[in-house]
Formats: sequence, structure tokens, C-alpha cells
Amino acid sequence: MLLKKIIEGIKMVKGEDIFIINLKNRENFICDYFVICNGNSQNQVYAISQSIEKITVKQLQKRPWHIEGLKNREWILVDYISIVVHIFHKKVRLHYNIESLWNQNS
Repeated sequence: MLLKKIIEGIKMVKGEDIFIINLKNRENFICDYFVICNGNSQNQVYAISQSIEKITVKQLQKRPWHIEGLKNREWILVDYISIVVHIFHKKVRLHYNIESLWNQNS
């Protein structure tokens, strides 16, 4: 349910290129999913993080454990322990390309 609401929060403010990495079957990982998305401006990146938090608090009474990157708004990480959300400015996402680090065959 949390994953569904996070995706809903991203879509509400037109976050783009949503990519979900299932980590449940990987050894020694503390979270179950990475969610990666991007916005086209720093304001949109911030709006995505706020939308996710608003929907999860309102509908699930679930607050993030930690949020990082709100000041520069180029890569915001929203940590719900079981799900970690990476919200990138589009140019930063292209630069780091973190989804390419994960082998999706497992």
C-alpha cells in the first residue's frame, strides 16, 4: 500500500520516468524497494517530495523516517525504511544513472 501511495504522490505532480527496483530478494538490503523518478525543475523536484509526504501522511498516517536534499532540490531522498525514494532533477538523474547500477534479472 505504501508503494502505491508513493507512486500516486509522484504522479499527482507529474513526476516523470518512474522506475521501481525490487530489492526484496537481495541479501543484506535494509529496504524492499528503491523508487526513482525525476522532475524538470528544482521546484518540481521539491513538489514531488512534498506530494509524496502529504499523501502518505494523510492516507496512511506514515511519515518518512528521513528526508535529505531539500536545500539544493536536485536529488531528494525520501526514506520510509522499507522504501527509499530518489527524486532527481532530470539532468542530475541522467548524470548519475543509478538505475543502471542494478541488475534487474533477480
